[in-house]
Amino acid sequence: MRSLNEKCAVVGLFGSTNAAKLAYLGLYAMQHRGQESTGISVSDGEKIATIKDRGLVSHVFNDSVLARLPGQSAIGHNRYSTAGEDSILDAQPVFARYDLGEMAIAHNGNFPNAQVVRQRLIDEGAIFQSSMDTENLIHLIARSQKGRLQDRILDALMQVDGAYSLLFLSRTKLFAARDPHGFRPLSIAKLPDGGYMIASESCAFDLVGAEFIREIEPGEMVILQRGSEPVSIPFAQPQPKHCIFEHVYFARPDSFLFGQSVYAVRKELGRLLYQERPIEADMVIPVPDSSIPH
Repeated sequence: MRSLNEKCAVVGLFGSTNAAKLAYLGLYAMQHRGQESTGISVSDGEKIATIKDRGLVSHVFNDSVLARLPGQSAIGHNRYSTAGEDSILDAQPVFARYDLGEMAIAHNGNFPNAQVVRQRLIDEGAIFQSSMDTENLIHLIARSQKGRLQDRILDALMQVDGAYSLLFLSRTKLFAARDPHGFRPLSIAKLPDGGYMIASESCAFDLVGAEFIREIEPGEMVILQRGSEPVSIPFAQPQPKHCIFEHVYFARPDSFLFGQSVYAVRKELGRLLYQERPIEADMVIPVPDSSIPH
């Protein structure tokens, strides 16, 4: 596997009058989670359109580009590559057509058993177009014998290990899933226009005026569909093991994740650090910027 998507940003919109624009704003708020590439997939109820490219959110998208993405549901992704080549083939969301219709996937995390799963799929005749472990899910879902997409997604999740926050966009529904450890953050909020928003960090909600509801639980899949409140499906026993790096460095200080304020946690870490290693100093220099609260 050439590339990982271990620390990225995902955003999802459902039932919104301007899903593409809100996805853009959500990705813009989470630009710190990935600067290599960005992308948005939007469904108008009949088909899914995807635009993605290398570069920052503001460089890839503008009003004229977003106008080409009409629809009331969308998912978006900012890529932060920890390994591999800078390839547009590795940009997300990943789009595919299969026997049930069309689907796009956005993924934050990684599957340690990805190479084993991929080799099995290749041995069975699958053809891959990228180095992303996310593409494994496309094949697992397409090959599943289950009748409904939600059951195919759960079937695929049972075959992968690791840390993941996943968004699946079909033509009429949005699915959000978080691994049993809840390693990466993922939350849901209510939009002013009555729709819903899902994002890696709560700072994305603040920018568009969405009201934070809760974090998606470890081992939970949430389904957003027209004419219904969000449906919760627990698919694995929760075993919370949150990523400390989110609080130490990666998340924005004004975000709220793992049940705590990032700024407050960093400030407390600094206090505890002094308790462990007290020194008298004339100057304290934070490096990098995220260590200012510490």
